[in-house]
Amino acid sequence: MGIPKIIFALATAAGLAACGDTMGDQAIGGAAIGAGAAVLTSGSVLQGAAIGAGANVLACQTKVVRCR
Repeated sequence: MGIPKIIFALATAAGLAACGDTMGDQAIGGAAIGAGAAVLTSGSVLQGAAIGAGANVLACQTKVVRCR
Protein backbone atom coordinates (compact mmCIF):
# COMPACT_ATOMS: atom_id res chain seq x y z
CA MET A 1 0.00 0.00 0.00
CA GLY A 2 1.49 3.33 -1.04
CA ILE A 3 1.77 6.39 1.17
CA PRO A 4 -1.25 8.18 -0.38
CA LYS A 5 -3.44 5.15 0.30
CA ILE A 6 -2.22 4.93 3.90
CA ILE A 7 -2.97 8.62 4.41
CA PHE A 8 -6.42 8.13 2.92
CA ALA A 9 -7.11 5.16 5.20
CA LEU A 10 -5.95 7.06 8.29
CA ALA A 11 -7.98 10.13 7.36
CA THR A 12 -11.04 7.99 6.78
CA ALA A 13 -10.61 6.26 10.12
CA ALA A 14 -10.13 9.54 11.96
CA GLY A 15 -13.01 11.22 10.18
CA LEU A 16 -15.40 8.38 10.84
CA ALA A 17 -14.05 7.39 14.24
CA ALA A 18 -16.25 4.77 15.80
CA CYS A 19 -15.66 5.22 19.50
CA GLY A 20 -17.20 2.40 21.43
CA ASP A 21 -17.41 1.88 25.16
CA THR A 22 -14.34 -0.36 25.29
CA MET A 23 -11.02 -0.51 23.51
CA GLY A 24 -12.23 -3.67 21.76
CA ASP A 25 -15.28 -1.84 20.39
CA GLN A 26 -13.01 0.94 19.15
CA ALA A 27 -10.69 -1.56 17.46
CA ILE A 28 -13.57 -3.38 15.74
CA GLY A 29 -15.10 -0.13 14.49
CA GLY A 30 -11.78 1.11 13.18
CA ALA A 31 -11.01 -2.23 11.55
CA ALA A 32 -14.32 -2.12 9.69
CA ILE A 33 -13.66 1.40 8.45
CA GLY A 34 -10.08 0.55 7.47
CA ALA A 35 -11.12 -2.60 5.62
CA GLY A 36 -13.79 -0.64 3.76
CA ALA A 37 -11.27 2.01 2.77
CA ALA A 38 -8.90 -0.71 1.55
CA VAL A 39 -11.63 -2.21 -0.62
CA LEU A 40 -12.38 1.20 -2.14
CA THR A 41 -8.70 1.82 -2.89
CA SER A 42 -7.94 -1.74 -4.05
CA GLY A 43 -5.53 -2.24 -1.15
CA SER A 44 -4.97 -5.10 1.24
CA VAL A 45 -8.10 -5.60 3.34
CA LEU A 46 -6.11 -7.08 6.24
CA GLN A 47 -3.62 -4.23 6.20
CA GLY A 48 -6.44 -1.69 5.99
CA ALA A 49 -8.21 -3.32 8.92
CA ALA A 50 -5.03 -3.27 11.01
CA ILE A 51 -4.31 0.37 10.22
CA GLY A 52 -7.92 1.36 10.83
CA ALA A 53 -8.09 -0.45 14.16
CA GLY A 54 -4.86 1.10 15.38
CA ALA A 55 -5.75 4.58 14.20
CA ASN A 56 -9.21 4.48 15.75
CA VAL A 57 -8.01 3.20 19.11
CA LEU A 58 -5.27 5.83 19.14
CA ALA A 59 -7.70 8.61 18.22
CA CYS A 60 -10.25 7.57 20.83
CA GLN A 61 -7.82 6.84 23.65
CA THR A 62 -5.90 10.11 23.22
CA LYS A 63 -9.14 12.10 22.93
CA VAL A 64 -8.20 13.40 19.47
CA VAL A 65 -11.82 12.89 18.48
CA ARG A 66 -14.84 13.58 20.64
CA CYS A 67 -16.65 10.39 21.50
CA ARG A 68 -20.23 10.65 22.66
